[in-house]
Amino acid sequence: MMVAWCERASSRVVKGFRVAPPSLRAVKKMKTQSESSLLSNFRSQRGERILEVDGTLTTQPVLEHVGISTWPGRLILTDHALYFEALRVVTYDKPKVYELAEDLKQVVKPELTGPWGSRLFDKAVMYKSTTLTEPVIIEFPELAGHSRRDYWLAIISEVLYAHRFVRKFDISGIDKEETILKAVLGIMRLQAIEELHFEVPNRYESLLLFSQCDKLPGGDVILETLASSIASRTSDRTNQPGTSRGMHAVLSNLGMVSPVNSGERLFVGEIVVGEISALQKAVTDSMNNYKKVELAQASVDGVKVDGLDTNLAVMKELLSPVSELWRVLLLLTSWDEPMKSMLFCFLFSYIIIRGWVIYFIVTVLLFSATFMFLTRLTNQGKQMSEVKVVSPPPLNTMEQLLAVQNAISKIEELVQDANIVLLKIRALLLAFPSQATDRAILALVLMALSLAIVPTKVLLLLVFLEVSTNNSPLRRASTERCTRRLREWWFSIPAAPVVVEKEKEDKKTR
Repeated sequence: MMVAWCERASSRVVKGFRVAPPSLRAVKKMKTQSESSLLSNFRSQRGERILEVDGTLTTQPVLEHVGISTWPGRLILTDHALYFEALRVVTYDKPKVYELAEDLKQVVKPELTGPWGSRLFDKAVMYKSTTLTEPVIIEFPELAGHSRRDYWLAIISEVLYAHRFVRKFDISGIDKEETILKAVLGIMRLQAIEELHFEVPNRYESLLLFSQCDKLPGGDVILETLASSIASRTSDRTNQPGTSRGMHAVLSNLGMVSPVNSGERLFVGEIVVGEISALQKAVTDSMNNYKKVELAQASVDGVKVDGLDTNLAVMKELLSPVSELWRVLLLLTSWDEPMKSMLFCFLFSYIIIRGWVIYFIVTVLLFSATFMFLTRLTNQGKQMSEVKVVSPPPLNTMEQLLAVQNAISKIEELVQDANIVLLKIRALLLAFPSQATDRAILALVLMALSLAIVPTKVLLLLVFLEVSTNNSPLRRASTERCTRRLREWWFSIPAAPVVVEKEKEDKKTR
């Protein structure tokens, strides 16, 4: 009867036809789907409501990827789980259940797909849990964009986050049902906007409570405050007789009694009439922080540049103070200017001997803070100074391909060198018979004894003197000789053997 009254009250006449508003169409859609025979055997146990169905139209298929297998089918989302029914010749297979309500360490995120396992098209959602041996990828093919994928990712995440909220704060009974309904109503609101064909690119979560709290700064505080308000309402229901309280609420809504007794506050949902509730305050603080984050993100998007060579030029300019400091340190330790190197060595040796290293670090931190504070005072109200970068000469397509190929070759060489280092360390740890292993054992024993006997201050001083004076005129010849012996020792270490085996393919392409 109430549904019929809503239809009559909210319908409107357009060119002689009675058209229901999008919100009512979303409600009727969910009601029709939930009353249908879809997943009747599965849904009856938990009383699940069907929220969305996709893949029933040949023009908008849904594909499931598991390993190298791909199959079209029908995707169904309820308020507890995700179901996929593979399509056969006439009927559908038994649905596969991807749980969202239980704690299975689920991960739902966007994924790339393509033919033969390539990663070309950004139109899929990946689902992973502890019950699956490998992730499942659900693809939503479309000609342009990835709006279908974004929509499904948002509503799946909303159901998942709602159940995580319920588990985290141990909400049960009618409060659990109300919490899940908050997520359901958010999805219905999104479906109503989809009915109007409004453009909501990549911002679906802004209409969904739990997904938005996952993205907002301070969203965890909002959820904690919401859980506290739910707990307080539960306590009020426990402490006060339910019948008299419910009758008082009905009579106050009809205007027959005063809605607020002396010393009592009137709640409308989580909002307190006449004052700012804790939930309202948490939402306001979070939105204020979100505005700052949006401004910061806009500045980040504005400084992004295209091209590998241009980005390298920007990075080089930004790291110029660090590179300049490193150049000065190398100059001081190279003893090309003996007076400066000697002064540097004596100064830091004195700091280490007196135990002033921690005070030196504190001084550097305080100096940095003072510099930032004074800079903020002097630049108040001014625009931030821009970083000026000289653009490198433009490269044609062939030069860009060659640059990428050279970069990949260098990365491959670095990985090979790192693997050789790890294999040699493995050979040392496994005590492969060699002269290098004996020397490594002796060196480890001497290092352990030094750390156990020699004071830390003295060890730090010895390490500093070793690094800062190894290129001095008095030690240069011995340093070169020791470096040569160390290199010879390293080259004498054999690498642990490696056997590369091909993976056995037990799966068959369907």
